[in-house]
Amino acid sequence: MSSRAHSAEHAVPVAAPAGVVYGLLADAVRWPVLLPSYVHVERVDRDVSGELLHVWDLPDGRVRRRRVRRVLYPEDRTVESQETDPALPGVLTRGTWSVALVDDGRCVLTLRRQRPTPVGREPQFVAVQEAFEAQLRADLAQIRDVAETWDRLDEVLLAFEESVRVSGAAELVYDFLYRIEDWADLISHVERTAVTEDLPGVQVADVDSCWIDGGTVTSRAVRLCFPAAGRIVHKEVVLPELLAGHTVEWSLVPDPSGLRVLCAHSVMLREAAVGPVLGPGATTADARHEVRAWLGRASAEALALAKWRAESALRHVG
Repeated sequence: MSSRAHSAEHAVPVAAPAGVVYGLLADAVRWPVLLPSYVHVERVDRDVSGELLHVWDLPDGRVRRRRVRRVLYPEDRTVESQETDPALPGVLTRGTWSVALVDDGRCVLTLRRQRPTPVGREPQFVAVQEAFEAQLRADLAQIRDVAETWDRLDEVLLAFEESVRVSGAAELVYDFLYRIEDWADLISHVERTAVTEDLPGVQVADVDSCWIDGGTVTSRAVRLCFPAAGRIVHKEVVLPELLAGHTVEWSLVPDPSGLRVLCAHSVMLREAAVGPVLGPGATTADARHEVRAWLGRASAEALALAKWRAESALRHVG
């Protein structure tokens, strides 16, 4: 039983149309490339009464998984949610996002949250609540910052994929993609890797690799591994200067003719870095071209090696 309810409300003015801000709230699956603290969002169920999301985020630098039930009200530009924080098992948090119109180009984004204080766990609750409210403020600021680039989002966002068809065992392909710690010895553009896996299927990978300008860049990624589904989701949390957001999904798709292996990228460019990285006079279009070409080559190299290893093993067995 709970002794009382704790409520929090935070609001920020946003220099963007109300419809744009509501659209960002509604499209939670895109949050990982737009918002730094979100690793992955999956919509696992949807019906007339709402949707169920599985959300992986980084509230304190550690990966947290949540189940979030949401109901969307587009006419009112409101989203209601219910979730349980793993740090407080059994404690249900209710939230409401709302977007209030100011004029055609401005609105106010408000987030209200309410959760009960569990009896006998007040000290633990206070510590969790402080982190919780800090995350609320961070979420609001992140959504505001992205929304205020709304008129340029089509220019700074890009999505693309590379793929290869493999005549070999899916398990061998997946094993190669999973063992990123071996890539420095196998893939030419990868110079160093260091991987930790404190939770099963959740990897943190530090990677030194060649970059667009010919130098070396260090990145850090959180990788969520789903072997039964043949998928690995990869979110960069420390990025090259030119990128503001970058997610990757490796997926194995069997079909009657064999196995198709895909590498799908979603990227948000950092506009302020275009000139410093690519040189005076460089444009966002130049950055899109360079990033697409470099990431495409890197992905194609990894896919080709995965194909070769799987098919070589098959020939050896044969």
